[in-house]
Amino acid sequence: MQLQGKVALVTGAASGIGKAIATTYARAGAAVAIADLDLAAAQAVAAELAAAGGQALGVAMDVGSEEAVENGTRQVVERFGALDILVSNAGIQIVSPIVDFRFEDWRKIQAIHLDGAFLTTRAALRHMYPGKRGGVVIYMGSVHSHEASRLKSAYVAAKHGMLGLCRALAKEGAEYNVRSHMICPGFVRTPLVDKQIPEQAATLGLSEEEVIKKVMLGATVDGEFTTVDDIARTALFLAAFPSAALTGQSINVSHGWSMK
Repeated sequence: MQLQGKVALVTGAASGIGKAIATTYARAGAAVAIADLDLAAAQAVAAELAAAGGQALGVAMDVGSEEAVENGTRQVVERFGALDILVSNAGIQIVSPIVDFRFEDWRKIQAIHLDGAFLTTRAALRHMYPGKRGGVVIYMGSVHSHEASRLKSAYVAAKHGMLGLCRALAKEGAEYNVRSHMICPGFVRTPLVDKQIPEQAATLGLSEEEVIKKVMLGATVDGEFTTVDDIARTALFLAAFPSAALTGQSINVSHGWSMK
């Protein structure tokens, strides 16, 4: 029970990586808030965790909305009395060449990834700073926090920006006992990735099998997708680590896709 007595808020937690992290945290003893744009789905996950003996709350949250983030975070603290861990995980993907990238799509990606990371961080810190209570903020980055790929300019820019925020928080938060980290997965076989396969195949003139083998897994050491369990285990390790010996770190979980 590595997180016994801790309260965690995980955004985008109704499915995929976020759900895996929330489930792992609940099993480790944390009270977990499942924050998602889809309130019904968030409540369903919370009900699953509660049925398994955990403490969980489903919260509606559009991470790009200042009001929604503030209200959702307030609900979590009112329910559980504190906030010790934030996992800024909510995200989307839109693939397109830069020359054809629609500005509204560019702004949407920045709003969810970068604005969302900032807004949830600020809201969490207002509960972590008083009395130097401290806490941990974990950002869901990507190998694209360090590397670039074709067709993903907005996503790459957002993930690079999130890494800068993570490192700035490590410096600012230290005196309040707040640590920050970024997990940088390779390709994880989630609905978000499944959606990209036919899109990239059409744009690059490749078969879907070629997209998987050459584009997504070609740079790995073993041709394997990263799993949601790989990410959840890493998120547990970072949340439970006891000191600032580890802060401001970006951890690549990518089967060797990126080693920066």
